[in-house]
Amino acid sequence: MSRIGDTFARLGKTGDKALITFITAGDPDLTATAGLIPRMAAAGADIIELGVPFSDPMADGPTIQKASERALAAGATLAGILAMVKEVRNSCQVPLLLMGYYNPIYIYGVERFCRDAVAAGVDGVLVVDLPPEESAELKTVADQAGLDVIFLLTPTSDASRIKTVNRLGRGFIYYVSVTGVTGARTSLADSLSASVTAIRSQVRLPLAVGFGISTPEQAAGVAAVADGVVVGSAIVKLFEERRDGELVERVADMVRVLKDGVRSGQNN
Repeated sequence: MSRIGDTFARLGKTGDKALITFITAGDPDLTATAGLIPRMAAAGADIIELGVPFSDPMADGPTIQKASERALAAGATLAGILAMVKEVRNSCQVPLLLMGYYNPIYIYGVERFCRDAVAAGVDGVLVVDLPPEESAELKTVADQAGLDVIFLLTPTSDASRIKTVNRLGRGFIYYVSVTGVTGARTSLADSLSASVTAIRSQVRLPLAVGFGISTPEQAAGVAAVADGVVVGSAIVKLFEERRDGELVERVADMVRVLKDGVRSGQNN
């Protein structure tokens, strides 16, 4: 079992839920990312997603699009991100998941990517534009290397897609709470609780919910029904607002507050 699986198993024994946080690797630069990872883990992030910046992030809203632009302008590359992860692994063992698009992986080379990712200490990968039905090349190599491939389910996923993701997935399943692109929302769908409960009854892996979650209250609501809560844009927004010496503390403070929200929800 990977660090991701171990984390969900450990949390599950006590009824706890995972807080999964997202930042864009290389925003404002890779040195800053390396410093943020252990601080986020210490503040309560159980798993950290590192966005791999891409020039055409079609599934992302304006906040993460801008973060990708800043990271690319600062020189972030997939190779550089893997080297940064390897450095972080000298002192921090929080599960790390790369989230992004297939093009950078394809250009890097699928076999080389999986080999180098595992060697660096990456635990999983989520490729937002690679549906499970088209994932055989990546999935085969990733399974052999010991890299968890995380798949998405959405409110429009039918029974066939749920069965496919349940069969192929490893680590956890990422449920997209709303249709559309990433971004913080003022409220979540009224049907979310029923949808998550229904899907959890059909899958063997932990189910984490993301897209639109931005407040501890929303995190609490999701934690009451899901195995994990994913927060991205609300954290990434801090990089746009404050890129000075207070950034690390502001991010850590937000993670702390969100983890408190998750704890309050899981106890309801």
